[in-house]
Amino acid sequence: MDSFKIHLDKFISVTEEEYISILSFFKVLEVRKKQNLMLDGEICKHMYFVNKGCLRKFFINEKGVEQTTEFAIENWWITDTFAYERQIQSDFSIQAVEHSSILVIDLENQELLLQKHPMMERYFRMIYQRAYAASERRIRYLYEMSREELYVHFSTLYPWFIQRIPQYLIASFLNLTPEYLSEIRAKLRS
Repeated sequence: MDSFKIHLDKFISVTEEEYISILSFFKVLEVRKKQNLMLDGEICKHMYFVNKGCLRKFFINEKGVEQTTEFAIENWWITDTFAYERQIQSDFSIQAVEHSSILVIDLENQELLLQKHPMMERYFRMIYQRAYAASERRIRYLYEMSREELYVHFSTLYPWFIQRIPQYLIASFLNLTPEYLSEIRAKLRS
């Protein structure tokens, strides 16, 4: 069964006929590793659902260093929500970390989808609530935890990330240098 259908079924009930209709509002896209889907300064026109693979959202800080703010693996959504909802220029870039198969929807098609399938309003509300809650937790962890505690927490909560994602990207996400992350990992191994 299609992974998007399985994902939807966790939140709402849709028939096979409804699912085929829902899917028709999306484009399926295959993206190669390191391919950019959106660059800083571009209008944020799309939301991305990861069927297979991994995407990341990042910006380049004042020192010229990439700062990863979000990852999306299978069954996760990613976009610059602020820019997408307003259809304005984004301050972020979105890039494939791995070869990925994704579903893409733009705001116009999303609105048409919601008109035709009102149960998708509930679905997106639940997705946004979960994303917002995750952001709140991440902010709290950034304030409360030492960098070492943050890494331990992250690697415990998401062990598959440690296996899949290059260390320099994990360091970027945790606001560490790759060298410092190596030191933390070496210390934890000993």
